Amino acid sequence: MKEVTIAVIVLLFAIPVLSQHDHSDIEGPFQTPQEVTETCLMCHEGVDHDLKQSRHWNWLGEEFTGKDGLQQRVGKQTIINNFCIAVASNWPRCTSCHIGYGWKDQSFDFSNGNNIDCLICHDRTGTYKKVPTDAGIPDPSVDLLKVAQNVGKTSNENCAVCHFNGGGGTGVKHGDLDGSMINPSPELDVHMGGLDFTCATCHAGENHQIHGASHGSLASGTNHIYCVDCHETRPHENKTLNDHMASIACETCHIPTFAREEPTKVWWDWSTAGDDREVLLDEYGKPLYDKKKGDFVWGKHVIPEYRWHNG
Repeated sequence: MKEVTIAVIVLLFAIPVLSQHDHSDIEGPFQTPQEVTETCLMCHEGVDHDLKQSRHWNWLGEEFTGKDGLQQRVGKQTIINNFCIAVASNWPRCTSCHIGYGWKDQSFDFSNGNNIDCLICHDRTGTYKKVPTDAGIPDPSVDLLKVAQNVGKTSNENCAVCHFNGGGGTGVKHGDLDGSMINPSPELDVHMGGLDFTCATCHAGENHQIHGASHGSLASGTNHIYCVDCHETRPHENKTLNDHMASIACETCHIPTFAREEPTKVWWDWSTAGDDREVLLDEYGKPLYDKKKGDFVWGKHVIPEYRWHNG
């Protein structure tokens, strides 16, 4: 019975790869990236409607009831963090990681489906890139026709463009996401390195509604991924360990440290920016200061701080 199950799983994962459409018949030239999106939507009808409901497009989480009893949504678009401060503080720089074109200020039209960037998630050439300070507009050097003709299923490289480089570089904003996760070893990531998973294997979804929740919304909502989605609720042979499952998250034991390959930024003080001082490097070769950004502290093999929460 196990052999049959394994065979079925392998076939299920293989089907999307085998069924990918050949896009080499797409014709150009394209003067703007919006023209590429318009071409995509000629065949992929309705996808723009789905994407416009997504977190990747709106940068907002699920609706929840606030302490005042009112329904509200929060997310990257509205919150302040202690690393990159807030989107409104530097619209075009922050929105270079948005799946759209031209979100340079509050006037951005979220209803315009042609501003959706299909290529950032589906490029398979490795040549697509955005201008870091131009609100998601592609670099002028990108051959839009070539990229459009070679789109396909998303890969770790696609996710990495934004998620592994948040905050301006690899390992800056997320200590568990950096360049080492593109093709990790089994020791670094047992699923992607040992079972040939990709980001999208777990962060799957339908109609471009990708599963997963930010740290700030773990205690509410429904769009979550849990270890027990695949693993048993009592996976250990040891009863005592299984009893811990009721109150201790799997990650508490199974992620003993993070930033195991590349160092991550663990402290950032903007208040010291502006000094003309000598820039020193730490033991990892990382700068401890930047005139535009202030002081930094980097860490490696960082032990998480543990907190109780009601998620």
